[in-house]
Amino acid sequence: MRMEPICAPATPPFASALAVVRVSGAGLSALLAPLVELPPPRTAALRRLEWGGYLETALVLYFSAPNSYTGQDVVEFHLHGNPLLARRLLERLAGLGIRPASPGEFTQRALLNGKKDLLEVEALNDLYAAATDAQIRQAAARAGGLPAWLKDAKAEIARMAAEIEASIDYGEEDGVQPDLCSIRERASKLVEVFHVEQRRAAAAGWLRNGIRVAIVGRPNAGKSTLFNALAKDDRAIVTDLPGTTRDVLDTLCEWAGLPLHIFDTAGLRDTHDPIEGLGVARVAAVLDRADLVIHLVPVTDTAPDPEVARRLVPYTDKVMEVRNQSDLCGTGNAAADGIRISALNGDLGQLESALKARFLGDQSPDACLGALATERQRALLAETLGQLEALANLPQDSPAELPASLLQGAIGLLVRLTGEDRADLTLDAMFANFCLGK
Repeated sequence: MRMEPICAPATPPFASALAVVRVSGAGLSALLAPLVELPPPRTAALRRLEWGGYLETALVLYFSAPNSYTGQDVVEFHLHGNPLLARRLLERLAGLGIRPASPGEFTQRALLNGKKDLLEVEALNDLYAAATDAQIRQAAARAGGLPAWLKDAKAEIARMAAEIEASIDYGEEDGVQPDLCSIRERASKLVEVFHVEQRRAAAAGWLRNGIRVAIVGRPNAGKSTLFNALAKDDRAIVTDLPGTTRDVLDTLCEWAGLPLHIFDTAGLRDTHDPIEGLGVARVAAVLDRADLVIHLVPVTDTAPDPEVARRLVPYTDKVMEVRNQSDLCGTGNAAADGIRISALNGDLGQLESALKARFLGDQSPDACLGALATERQRALLAETLGQLEALANLPQDSPAELPASLLQGAIGLLVRLTGEDRADLTLDAMFANFCLGK
């Protein structure tokens, strides 16, 4: 990676109260001398900037290396919020030999210079992409870097590896024998920890990515009413006339602590109305992408509509039958067994419990705060767990080289997890979704 000085706007290119331009590189005090005299490190000062006929009074902040975001010298110019003025300053900086930064390059340098670990960087990326309060909380909880349980696990695995390696290197000369029984017991305790974290990570993955929920059913089953209840907004038109919904409506929302992307669909039936038919035809594509299909059936129906059931056969594994309009039926009605709700009255408690059980297991959303959540993190967590399980189940008479190999494998996986193994990182792809100036 090239390490020449870089600059970028750190605020959107719109008229606003302030525009911030950020610079990072080595020796910025001398490099920026033709433009500005920098204040003392970690001090904000007003400075008068003059260049090419432009005159601006800016608040300037200087963070000297290594005590900065990137680990290099960092300077921030806080200008009046005219985007053209910010562009002209960036052009002046380019004239001083400071090139425009790539997306996320400031954070990339922070990673390479040891100011942030990979888990922090991934959490920042998730924070920028968060669309619900739950996702913001999840990302913020992971932005603190390496979790305490992971630090402890790394340290314990390193200790066990050192003990085994010592027995291999010095065993014959000094009589150092590996205590495989102790190693297996300690590995078993780590396996328990990793199983807990794996369950938390699985739930956190759904909270990070969001859950795509398609609501389907026969006409007048209450699909649009449920859609509005989940969205907490009257997005869909609701009438007593069958076929009111003729297209797919969707919205992002947070409901009961779950980030949902919900889809309201046309009632599934054979129809001669060409417009309604187009809406019905679009349902299949929604079902293909959905993580969950709520098959909404009125409690007054003795059985699900056979035409709807036929269309849902390919999606059996992700279909959840929910009985709606429970306010119209007594609790003793056999057809009302299972998940019962009243979308009209907002009685959705059983649906909430079913969704959380399906996607979070025994975890609450708050219990998932700080858990590993990205696909990369969860895959490496599972691989490390596999190494530890193999270690815990080794026969007592195994040669020392075998547990040594498993422990070194676990260490290598954890090093990849935290990003300490730079060779394993594809940095350009990782930072492509970051903002300029971050």
